[in-house]
Amino acid sequence: MYKTKLCLGTSEQFAITIEEQIKLFKESGFEGFFTMWDKHLKKYRKLADELELIFQSVHAPFENAAKMWGNDGEAKHAVEELVCCVKDCAEVDVPILVVHPYIGFEEKANPTYDGVENFRIVVEEAKRCNVKIAFENVEGEEYLRILMDTFKIYENVGFCWDSGHELCYNKGRDMLSLYGDRLIATHINDNLGVSDFDGSIFWTDDLHLLPFDGITDWKKAVKRLNRHGYNDILTFELRKMSKPNRHENDKYTNMTIEEYISECYIRACKVAYMKNGI
Repeated sequence: MYKTKLCLGTSEQFAITIEEQIKLFKESGFEGFFTMWDKHLKKYRKLADELELIFQSVHAPFENAAKMWGNDGEAKHAVEELVCCVKDCAEVDVPILVVHPYIGFEEKANPTYDGVENFRIVVEEAKRCNVKIAFENVEGEEYLRILMDTFKIYENVGFCWDSGHELCYNKGRDMLSLYGDRLIATHINDNLGVSDFDGSIFWTDDLHLLPFDGITDWKKAVKRLNRHGYNDILTFELRKMSKPNRHENDKYTNMTIEEYISECYIRACKVAYMKNGI
């Protein structure tokens, strides 16, 4: 769209193939997309080139993120998985790999030297492959902090701001004030914050609502992006279905996939217009 390129993340929730999603994104007005890491990246790259779309990033698997902080066989496997992701990004010419620093809600934060060195292997391989690592704000801010501090001199390491995660996993803490000067990717979505009265966070609070369906102050959000000089692609990560025992996304389920993606584009345009002061 005018002045801003808009991308949307593919999702298994959309109930059509990734290739069909990418085509629908193009028809709906999006200029690009991102996908989770899988064995079909070459097909997605080919389709992106055919449709003249931006293959903005690949999202690394995060199930083994906590294992990265160990020093056993599971940690070695987690490192190998991320290195494979990096190499695959390079092979299909995707510039950014989005990585979760941690996963888990019950354990007390315990960043380790071994963990930092495990991530160093991934960062160094990414540097060699000319791929950027974008660490995303999720639960366990201590893990993000030590990685961003450790690799601050690496030009291929930056920050992926998830606006919804900021409200729930980070309890409204302004993550852009911490890492906005190193922002290289966004996952834009809305949220309702932490549902538990005592402040316990859990993955079901991560709703990924369409912008303007939650409590985000979008005027402030876009001002913060502008304050840090971010004028690159706005990438949205949205859910069509509700989390277990939650119903906030239920209203989307009655939409056809075409209607839903069209509404995603409308909301994305609203955010972009606000950011551009139009």
